[in-house]
Amino acid sequence: MNFDAQSVAGKQAPALRGNVEPGQALNQLLAGSGLTATVDGNFAQVFQASAGSLTLGNVNVSAEGGIAGSATTEGSGSYTTGSMSTATKLPLSIRETPQSVSVITRQRMDDQGMNDLNDVVKYAPGITLRKFGGDRQQFLARGFSIDNLMYDGLPTSLSSFTLDTISGADLAMYDRVEVVRGATGLMTGAGSPSATLNLIRKRPTATPQVSITTSAGSWDRYRTQFDASNKLNESGTLRGRIVAAYEDNKSYIDVRDKQRQTFYGILEADLSDSTTWTIGASKQRDDATSDWGSLPAGPNGENLHLKRSSFLSNDWAYWDRDNVSVFTDLTTRFDNGWTSKLAMAKVWAQSNTFSSYLSAADGGGFVQNSGQYDTKDVQTNLDGSLSGPFQLFGREHELTVGASRRQEKFDQKGGYWNTNTPVDIHNFDPGLIGKPSLGDRQPYQSMNTATEEGIYAAARFNPIDPLHVILGSRVSWYDYDNRSGAGDYKVTQEVTPYAGVIYDLNDTYSVYASYTEIFKPQTEQDVGGSVLAPMTGESYEIGLKGEYFDGGLNASVALFDMTQQNRAYAIPDQPASCLNANRTCYEAAGEVRSRGIDTEISGALTPNWQASAAYTLLLSQYVKDKTYEKGNLFAPSQPKHLFKAATTYNLTGNLEKMRIGADVLAQSSTYGRVGNGHSEQDSYAVVGLMAGYRLNEHWDARVNLNNVFDEKYWQGIPTASGSGTYGDPRNLMFSLKWSL
Repeated sequence: MNFDAQSVAGKQAPALRGNVEPGQALNQLLAGSGLTATVDGNFAQVFQASAGSLTLGNVNVSAEGGIAGSATTEGSGSYTTGSMSTATKLPLSIRETPQSVSVITRQRMDDQGMNDLNDVVKYAPGITLRKFGGDRQQFLARGFSIDNLMYDGLPTSLSSFTLDTISGADLAMYDRVEVVRGATGLMTGAGSPSATLNLIRKRPTATPQVSITTSAGSWDRYRTQFDASNKLNESGTLRGRIVAAYEDNKSYIDVRDKQRQTFYGILEADLSDSTTWTIGASKQRDDATSDWGSLPAGPNGENLHLKRSSFLSNDWAYWDRDNVSVFTDLTTRFDNGWTSKLAMAKVWAQSNTFSSYLSAADGGGFVQNSGQYDTKDVQTNLDGSLSGPFQLFGREHELTVGASRRQEKFDQKGGYWNTNTPVDIHNFDPGLIGKPSLGDRQPYQSMNTATEEGIYAAARFNPIDPLHVILGSRVSWYDYDNRSGAGDYKVTQEVTPYAGVIYDLNDTYSVYASYTEIFKPQTEQDVGGSVLAPMTGESYEIGLKGEYFDGGLNASVALFDMTQQNRAYAIPDQPASCLNANRTCYEAAGEVRSRGIDTEISGALTPNWQASAAYTLLLSQYVKDKTYEKGNLFAPSQPKHLFKAATTYNLTGNLEKMRIGADVLAQSSTYGRVGNGHSEQDSYAVVGLMAGYRLNEHWDARVNLNNVFDEKYWQGIPTASGSGTYGDPRNLMFSLKWSL
């Protein structure tokens, strides 16, 4: 280690406590010294405002295959992370977190050629991607739909329309995606007990970093990505980063194409030795020739054996989306190890579509109808938190407390045409049906505002060395304002508890148990006209976790048991008051249950070998429902058996510049209920291969061969009204990257 002894002479560092990222740890150690520090991968720099930078050299802050205690994955070359805070806001390692948690790192994104969030969901452990149109998707986990995303720890609501607008996030601006499976009400508030994905943005670096990546592949797909980061003043107290990406993609589907433009900028300023201010913005624009529905099944789920290239919309159809976000946070580190953080984010998401969908005709066959909608979704998020260590009974513990407020303002205007134009789906011409006149449509409008406020707290108690207890709770207030008419409702002081126990068997293995909750408001009304109480999701989990090579490799196996109660349940014998009012009355009596096994291993098997493998067993059933008997399968579109794996190996010796990799996604059969039958997808496996070669210190080439055996499968199971979407056929993608 090299440093200027005179500049650090006489300076004494305070005690450092807790699991802290290297960059934050260095700044805490240097608090009050007139020095500040940054960490970029395995490289640390210490700066003195008046004298420029003092280089500590190549300080090894990483464990084998990853950065010990660090959440940042860029530059680590790892398939795992040293720390994550999505579950409790406490910076804990995967082993220390009493839930099933995973991370899709920057290295894995690059190795598999992932470009947007759909790619992450497709390969993330325990999660299923369901497509029901070229630009419509649904994320599923443990029997339920995922209705919360997080960006740098701030939750963003998802619905059937906002998911289409918000979820297609380009990955160029992200360092990693953290995944927590099960109920996450402590951090997200309202939602389903499925999972939460937390997208963590790239941060500026104090050392020069520039890269340009170009890609070209099957079906005339092209992409260029630029990424630059550096300090912006001599002392390094001001740092910046910009990212830009452009895609022009055709498709294996006839007519369909998409252009995407992505811009991201972020500034990070050290206002003092202990305070850092961050501000950034991003903009993503997608313009697509796209359908509204997709491919149909027969009236009772029959497979109509349509070609994968079938496009059953029109050549004038479009689906354009624009997403603008701004964010800022102010972080202050105190000498006693505590940290305060104030964070704000605002998202303006807009979607404009004019497209067509199919319906089953009364006399057989299919007819086409159209819809035109303008959707605006504005979400504002505020969060303030304080966290740090405290002493109790002679032991050190950790605490985080905070308050948050988020609001979603949703506006959708448009309409649809019931033209019922007959079509021949096996000989369809996208240019045959003309664009309908806007004046002939049936108008539609939906406007609502949902506001959620909450206070939360979580503490990690360490009563004895091997035992750790995490207790937390959130109190939420939820207000729904239907600006289109009746239907306002409120949820007051909804309490969401969190409890977890971790016991370290030795330096490698820990056993844990946890109980988590989440609530989800609903709009259905009871006999008296009152809105039903929220659904409550409960998640029990027990498991065993292992941490090898100082955190470079993580493994886990868990058993989970989840229920969602108070589901709207249509009263079997409708009271006269409901029939006379021409409405259906409900009671909060429905219940479903999901149980299963969740296993994963990820990280470095050897210094040259990164791998991730996960298996999920899921059994979801109705416990009480008006339509389905007890024991009937609740989520048939989610597989009972799901296996995902990816690996990369860097060769040695004369082949040290070369790396090879592979990935596989395999699942058991699934189905969707259609008419009096089922639309089915047999079990299948999709295999991908990768090879890369580092030409020199600046140039790196990679090729990805996806769906090697050209497996034909449904990414979204079809219905009679047309929602079937095939998974991508075999395809190639070549990439060339230049870096400084």
